[in-house]
Amino acid sequence: MPNRSEWMRVSLRTPGILIFGLVMAPCGWVLILTATVAPNWRTLEDIPDTPSNEFIEQGIWDICRSVTTSTSSTCGLEDSTYFDNEIIDVAQGLMVASLVVTLVGLAVAIPGVRCWKERPNWVVAGLGGLLIFISGVFAIIPVSWYTHILEDISTVTPTVTVRVGYCIVLGFIGGIFEVLGGFVMFIGICRCCGGKNRGEVRVEESGRSRFSARPQPRRVDVPSLSRDRSPAPSSVPYIRDSMDDVSFPRDKSAGPRSIDTTSSGRPYDADL
Repeated sequence: MPNRSEWMRVSLRTPGILIFGLVMAPCGWVLILTATVAPNWRTLEDIPDTPSNEFIEQGIWDICRSVTTSTSSTCGLEDSTYFDNEIIDVAQGLMVASLVVTLVGLAVAIPGVRCWKERPNWVVAGLGGLLIFISGVFAIIPVSWYTHILEDISTVTPTVTVRVGYCIVLGFIGGIFEVLGGFVMFIGICRCCGGKNRGEVRVEESGRSRFSARPQPRRVDVPSLSRDRSPAPSSVPYIRDSMDDVSFPRDKSAGPRSIDTTSSGRPYDADL
């Protein structure tokens, strides 16, 4: 691999892969936080001996009873059977771990990006991206597992209709955001596609491209000042006769000249 002296950055701006990772990771963290604390991983509807407009929302921390005609909910319901499922303990641990690891990854990646300096620390930024990638995997694992056994999770509430809650959707999206953002930041550790992932080019290639891109000098057509010495034929008859006799301009400082009216020849232009 060539050393650092053989590469140069095309622009002093922050590389695009680092900007992408630093934008996707916080967005994914907010979505995962919402999926962790909100009590809607699944919804139980058509519950026997209850009004048809009532349903139960079950999360990994709390259980709530809601009504379709009202925005208020009654939370804090007891269901030891539901919370004794293995997936609940796993989801609680991995979702919290995902939130913590994302914050650690951002704390490592931000100093590595070093927007205020000429060259980022790609190793540090890549390690931060790796932590963000792992945090996304931590979020996707429990969400996928919960979705796979959605109808088999035991509960004291008789289950008739089970629907996926919005926390599952938010958890998937947040986990994918962090996986993509962390992976894109991590690939900055190595140069790919001739350094394009880092926004760098070889020094010799940069010099060659600048030489080849030098604009050619603009051609300016200067009109010729040379004139044809042969006089153009005149349409005035007496001008043609006088041009044969006069080959140089007459002195204008001389006094007025008399015109010989007795001569049979025509007067010259200069005499007029």
